[in-house]
Amino acid sequence: MFTMLLISTITLIIAFVVMMLSTLLAKKTIMDREKNSPYECGFDPKGSARLPFSLRFFLIAVIFLIFDVEITLLLPIASTLNLTNIFSWLLTSIVFLIILLFGLYYEWSQGALDWS
Repeated sequence: MFTMLLISTITLIIAFVVMMLSTLLAKKTIMDREKNSPYECGFDPKGSARLPFSLRFFLIAVIFLIFDVEITLLLPIASTLNLTNIFSWLLTSIVFLIILLFGLYYEWSQGALDWS
């Protein structure tokens, strides 16, 4: 029990000493508002939170996420070729790709992919 307490105390002392040395020896830089900002996305964290947000950008991002997930569903199709019947594999792959193409055509025809 005493050795556990001794090891814990020594560990805490070493950690404290290393933290103090790092703050004393660290390179001091000029602090400005941009470097202290927690965000790197271009939004001002100290400004108004009710700034207008482009709905078109949000829609493009959601469509990208949907098609990105569908790509992850397409990747295992190639590796299952040896494990399944070629007819069922081909039928499943073609049906899935046709559904994706119809979805893409629908988004395109609705104008969701036009940025302007």
